[in-house]
Amino acid sequence: MTQPTVLVLPGLGNSGPDHWQSWLEGRLPALTRVDLGDWDAPEPDRWVERLDDAVRAAPGPVVLVAHSLACILVARWAAASDRTETVAAALLVAPPDVESPQTVPAEACRFAPVPTDPLPFPAVVVGSRSDPYCTAARACGFAALWGADFIDAGEVGHINGASGHGPWPMGETLLKDMLAQI
Repeated sequence: MTQPTVLVLPGLGNSGPDHWQSWLEGRLPALTRVDLGDWDAPEPDRWVERLDDAVRAAPGPVVLVAHSLACILVARWAAASDRTETVAAALLVAPPDVESPQTVPAEACRFAPVPTDPLPFPAVVVGSRSDPYCTAARACGFAALWGADFIDAGEVGHINGASGHGPWPMGETLLKDMLAQI
């Protein structure tokens, strides 16, 4: 069987060198970061197109590793693509509430409304009780809508470099567990 292609999908602003996605790429060099285009002024349709291109280019099964706004991207892409059968699993970390303009940057609100269709592949949503961009209850609600498992990571902020998640062993374990099941 072909080894899965792991696509790393950063959110708004990209994931810098102090972010867990960058740390994970250093630990597991087979991961591929998808260039979604303009990281600071994202266009939802363009991001969906870039993700679709990356999935189509993968030689076999795909695992998606999304952070923040890219979680909403994955749900938007899944609702529009005819290539979802190639996705074996998705790890969706710290989805923002793009329907809450008082909470998230205006650029993220372009991705509203939050897609409500179940994802056609297994997924895990990881949320935080102290994420400034989304309550844990709302993130759990996204997981329920999407048919995904939910993991409450505790009081860990937005699970990014600013909240101390450069190294994030929990994320590495979750990804390795997903890969072991494929």
